[in-house]
Amino acid sequence: MNILLFGKGGQVGWELQRSLSVLGTVTALDFDSTEHCGDFSNPAGVAETVRALRPDVIVNAAAHTAVDKAESEADFARTLNATTPGAIAQEAAKLGALLVHYSTDYVFDGSGSRPWLETDTPAPLSVYGRTKLEGERLIAEACAKHLILRTSWVYAARGGNFAKTMLRLAQERDRLTVIDDQWGTPTGADLLADVTAHALRHLQQRPQDAGLYHCAAAGATNWNEYAKFVIAQAQIAQPAIKIKASEIAPVPTSAFPTPAVRPHNSRLDTGKLQTTFGLKMPHWQAGVARMLAEIL
Repeated sequence: MNILLFGKGGQVGWELQRSLSVLGTVTALDFDSTEHCGDFSNPAGVAETVRALRPDVIVNAAAHTAVDKAESEADFARTLNATTPGAIAQEAAKLGALLVHYSTDYVFDGSGSRPWLETDTPAPLSVYGRTKLEGERLIAEACAKHLILRTSWVYAARGGNFAKTMLRLAQERDRLTVIDDQWGTPTGADLLADVTAHALRHLQQRPQDAGLYHCAAAGATNWNEYAKFVIAQAQIAQPAIKIKASEIAPVPTSAFPTPAVRPHNSRLDTGKLQTTFGLKMPHWQAGVARMLAEIL
């Protein structure tokens, strides 16, 4: 299997280089790759890359993920999240290649409290959400052989993440204030990468199972409870760590105004994914604890 991976330098792309390597030959590109174009601000160049390499599978982990910044650069976000993925989908269809793409809980409006199903009607609140939804639709329209995985609250040991920020602040401040009215599921980039590799093996035998799936760890939490878990777990994993903060106070989203509106409910129902691919998703706490053990 010849696999073309875009976005190798991101959190998910980094983990995908590991998980995909056992499936075949992986050509991994990023925006600054020189031999082939992996720059998503250049749709024509990326399409030419697909034509030149003729992969069996294309995995797209590249995206514009700066949610607030997207509000002020909507055209750029649309190019990265919709136009270029759409161009890739057109080339994939010509080759008969399978296209794997990652999307987001931000395609929903965050209403209610039950986990979102794949069949629920999207209603994004932000430029980021709208451009990611447009990317999904362009892919689905152009390329029948696609696997779109919507996920939420992605973190990794490599690079910055919420847990690292909370640990730093808890060592610097006596009191933290963290939002408690946004709910979702912290999902490890390593989990996404492993599920992707498993799904690709499955789809080799059952290509009819391609399509749209929700992919996230099990359980749900809010940012405040997530912060409390991180700090408590860090103290177990590294007893010498000096935590200064004696309180992690809950506050509403309105306490931290941002350019982009965040959904209050980012829970995703992963029943379809688990049933189709024979998986049992691990609880979010297990992945976060493992990540903390790695970085501390």
